[in-house]
Amino acid sequence: MLQRRYTRAVAATQIAQNLSFVNWTVLTGLALGSFAVVVMLRRGTSATAGYLRFTAMCALAFGALAWISDGALPTSLGTSPVVVDPAWDAPRRAALGLFTGLVAVGLVARRAGPRAAAAVEAAGIAAAVATLVFGALSWGDGSLGAAALLVQLVVLSMAIGGVFAAMILGHWYLVTPKLPEAPLVLLAKALLAVVIVQVVLFWVWIGTGAGPADVPPFSSLTGPWALFVWLRLIIGLTFPLVVCWASVQTARTRSMESATGLLYINVGSIAAGTILAAGLYFGAGLLV
Repeated sequence: MLQRRYTRAVAATQIAQNLSFVNWTVLTGLALGSFAVVVMLRRGTSATAGYLRFTAMCALAFGALAWISDGALPTSLGTSPVVVDPAWDAPRRAALGLFTGLVAVGLVARRAGPRAAAAVEAAGIAAAVATLVFGALSWGDGSLGAAALLVQLVVLSMAIGGVFAAMILGHWYLVTPKLPEAPLVLLAKALLAVVIVQVVLFWVWIGTGAGPADVPPFSSLTGPWALFVWLRLIIGLTFPLVVCWASVQTARTRSMESATGLLYINVGSIAAGTILAAGLYFGAGLLV
């Protein structure tokens, strides 16, 4: 019993030692994911200009905070099996800074006309992708590991940024009740699809022992990190999956107060799942 408690304490300490990388993952995911939602809804739905502008401003704020946090990242992860490749630090920071600048320019360019703004937004998406690519190369430990980490960073960003943008959109319906339900239904469905992908990836990562730790298949479910792995599955994936499904159903029936309340709950659960996933990767070298 004492040995088990000691092991869990060591695991928690190892995650805490790399909180700066967890913070980077959360802030960058919020910035990139919410901006991607703005671009998607602007081109395919009747989402209001006020909502899109406000969400883009939030993406700008998160991007600025992420860029500041990136400059404070340590050069190593201590006892973690994840090895930092400093060659990609400058490109990653430049891409993140460029993304933040393009979001700001896009807010101004929108007044000059939709064509100019669309070009800036496309460049912003490209900078967002580059940020994640350079991040994966920084901490992926080889080409195969970088590819797997890139997939993980993309889905984490889509999940946390998407649920944040969806929560704001749900709140928009509370103050503008005549809005058509199509934008929220589309976003809720997209978020449900992202969480389903995350659940599938969880079992792929666990079943293959993916990550720099190079553990045997399925051993993460019973090893020293098992508590955090199960929390990631139950709180960060299974519970949000159920809530996402419920939010789709309530949005379809225009029960916007219920849908918004569910999305508020999902912001917390998906954020917790993102923190756990990032902590397990940077603290233990486990993809989950």
